[in-house]
Amino acid sequence: MLMGDLLEEFFKRPYVAAKVAEGRLPETWREIVGDRAADFTTELRLEKHILHVRIQSSVLRQELFYQREALRDQINSRSGVRLVNAVIIR
Repeated sequence: MLMGDLLEEFFKRPYVAAKVAEGRLPETWREIVGDRAADFTTELRLEKHILHVRIQSSVLRQELFYQREALRDQINSRSGVRLVNAVIIR
């Protein structure tokens, strides 16, 4: 068995895949919301599959509040695992 095959199998394990996706969360967030919105994000915290997001701009906060389900779906889609069950925007 090749080392690449072993690593691929290792990273496909649910726990490992979730931890990798969690580590990439700031990067994934920036890809989804864009650079400007990511710059206004002061906190991204994942607790028990709930993503807590703190946004400085009240206008942006309101806009993202209405897109919570779409944000959740995009994060899970890009992560390849069910990482987030809900998004809380503050």
